[in-house]
Amino acid sequence: MRLFSASSSSPKPHFPLFSPSQNPKKPSFKSLPPFKTRLFRSLPTCSATNSPSVPVLDQETDQPDKDSFKKVLVVRRPVMDVPGEEEEDDRNDGVSKPSGIDAGLEKFAKKMPIFEPERGDFSGGAQEKPLAVNLDLALYKARVLARKFRYDEAETILKKCIYYWPEDGRSYVALGKILSKQSKKAEARAVYERGSQATQGENPYIWQCWAVLENKMGNIRRARELFDAATVADKRHIAAWHGWAVLELKQGNVKKARHLLAKGLKFCGGNEYVYQTLALLEAKANRYEQARYLFRQATKCNPKSCASWLAWAQLEVQQENNRAARLLFEKAVQASPKNRFAWHVWGVFEANIGNVDVGRKLLKIGHALNPRDPVLLQSLALLEYKHSTANLARVLFRRASELDPRHQPVWIAWGWMEWKEGNTSTARELYQRALSIDSTTESAARCLQAWGVLEQRAGNLSAARRLFRSSLNINSQSYVTWMTWAALEEDQGNSVRAEEIRNLYFQQRTEVVDDASWVMGFLDVIDPALDSIKRLLNLDQDPSKKAKEPLKDAEANENDDDIGNGSGFNLDAFIKDALSLDPSKLDELMENSGNLSSKRVKSPRMWKSQGRTTMTLPRLSI
Repeated sequence: MRLFSASSSSPKPHFPLFSPSQNPKKPSFKSLPPFKTRLFRSLPTCSATNSPSVPVLDQETDQPDKDSFKKVLVVRRPVMDVPGEEEEDDRNDGVSKPSGIDAGLEKFAKKMPIFEPERGDFSGGAQEKPLAVNLDLALYKARVLARKFRYDEAETILKKCIYYWPEDGRSYVALGKILSKQSKKAEARAVYERGSQATQGENPYIWQCWAVLENKMGNIRRARELFDAATVADKRHIAAWHGWAVLELKQGNVKKARHLLAKGLKFCGGNEYVYQTLALLEAKANRYEQARYLFRQATKCNPKSCASWLAWAQLEVQQENNRAARLLFEKAVQASPKNRFAWHVWGVFEANIGNVDVGRKLLKIGHALNPRDPVLLQSLALLEYKHSTANLARVLFRRASELDPRHQPVWIAWGWMEWKEGNTSTARELYQRALSIDSTTESAARCLQAWGVLEQRAGNLSAARRLFRSSLNINSQSYVTWMTWAALEEDQGNSVRAEEIRNLYFQQRTEVVDDASWVMGFLDVIDPALDSIKRLLNLDQDPSKKAKEPLKDAEANENDDDIGNGSGFNLDAFIKDALSLDPSKLDELMENSGNLSSKRVKSPRMWKSQGRTTMTLPRLSI
């Protein structure tokens, strides 16, 4: 690049940046004012290779004329007019006096805010980025706003973060998750794609979140490719291995899932989610001792893993070890006192075994800690309908629907209750409201099946058949739906058609093949010392000779079903000390939360679809 005009016979001499009295090899900025030091640091580096003959600042008394100066490259700064040249510094007794331009810059800097995202253009790279701490603060603020459902504000902050720090993958991940929560899947996909390009494919979190999104959208093949890309970007990214394994499990590829989970443990070490998933697989295969061992490993990896304690507790519930299950529920709430799932599952468990008052109390505690969760209110409404009155259940269902109008199970459960009460038209309206949210989910399949039973009992057999058919188009693996449809045909005297429906179910059913041969290979991966682990898993002994040991802490008082006896856990004292909740004021908290939710939503009839009067039944076929 030529820096001088053609009329110049020779380049101007190179003037040194420092006066002859200073040592050019060891420049000293001690004599300069503080702001001038920052100014020099912000200037681009000048060396003999990139700028052989042009000084950054002239310090000789001979100034170039205006015509020649216009032909010389000068340093440009955004949002600020720089004069054509800078005067020479007058030095007196080793102390430099600030020039006119420096005094103006000092005034300008004092007025400039520390972080002003919308000012300036960084395309030229002359203006410095905000400090990295601003990115961390902005991400935290966006996360807080998202928890409060203020998605627009959070999106604005994250887009600014992407503008200033395009190479940081956290902003793309956070923005994509917020868009996914709002069902803006196409926009979330675009964000992930842009983020993978900006990070040059080296950020596994973006690949993994993108894969989860594609999996939810039903693009299984694409999701596999993205999970694979995440593991290539970082083979120690445990979330990618686990997410990929869960995908394969849902597709019925159990052996592939086990292989992926074993790889995750090999590259990433012990992880509670991997151990928990493996334990659930063992429980499903009726290998309960292996499942308990894996659950113990999960809780050892993370004693605060509420999900592992809950999963283990449900295994004991399945085995009817109520005492062991209760102790595990206690550990779950102690590990995560505000976890809504812990209080919900524990409350349902107590209600199912006959402790209705305890179950009601646990659900109310969970609601007091999570007042915006509709599932707790839904379960409490069903409990009140079974053991109290339908009117109280309706109040709770209405409040749950107001908290989250797009939560399908609330509308389905409410419709089921109204059908049981004989309010067929209201039940149809509620089922219609649930399907208007999304007609492609598993909840929609259950809704169509329940609606089909309603029409069958009402004598609308053609409508019932269409609803069963539509439900199976969404979930063809539903045994209940197939057999309900077959029973309908059987009742109508169509035994041949009923047998055809049963045969169709067995023909299209996905076979899940699993065996115990994987255990040896799995143990080879996680630990070469097989002998000790074999003894723990009881692989070298006859399982029938092993005494049943659901939980060491539950050996005593096995038949004691009182919640506080034997375990030493005082529920009232725990919620008072750890959660600052008064057990005697749970009903009052329920009423107050109901008043707040009624103020948020003005519409008293939430199940009416906007702009719709009727909904035609689906006309799909198998």
